[in-house]
Amino acid sequence: PIIAVNDSELMVAMPKFLTATTGMDALTHAVEAYVSTAATPITDASAIKAIELIVNNLEAVVTNGQDREARDAMQYGEYLAGMAFSNASLGYVHSMAHQLGGVYDLSHGLCNAILLAEVSRFNAKQVPERFVDIAKAMGIDTAAMTQEQAVNAALEAIDALSEKVGTKQRLADLGVTEDKLAFMAQNALNDACSLTNPRQANLAEIVSIFKARM
Repeated sequence: PIIAVNDSELMVAMPKFLTATTGMDALTHAVEAYVSTAATPITDASAIKAIELIVNNLEAVVTNGQDREARDAMQYGEYLAGMAFSNASLGYVHSMAHQLGGVYDLSHGLCNAILLAEVSRFNAKQVPERFVDIAKAMGIDTAAMTQEQAVNAALEAIDALSEKVGTKQRLADLGVTEDKLAFMAQNALNDACSLTNPRQANLAEIVSIFKARM
């Protein structure tokens, strides 16, 4: 397609679960694009604004799908996140979520929501300053925090939002079994999204991230 139309009127009837999972997917698009090795000042601007809009409005639209003001804000956030990742690509959250979806037929957005904070914890060791920026975009006052504290605050805020909208779940509860983790981890490393992850992992590290969310 050569054109996309974003109309919040078409979104007001979306079920809560779909609203929550697509919203967390969009947040993942923005976060992964911002920390991507292919990020640029243009994608950075789109990603940071997307994070701000999504974090400030996702809970509202999950609570009340008829909230047109919040729906409008979400569609702008999701669009900006799309602009960011279409140019900067993604990372391990998507690489790993692709495997969960393929092997277990799980919701893509739900898988991203489950993995986002844990993969971000791994990536923050390489680009902590980027997660400080993300913390600020999420509305966290980092002025009196150390870099480590600000990073941890961002990770906690991601999981807190996921819990508020009902997407903070354990992989084991969704039917994921440990005997498939190495297979999925290897496929994740071979996924194109892994190329732009800011910190490269080995097989054991990807398995460890999966296990942390079991």
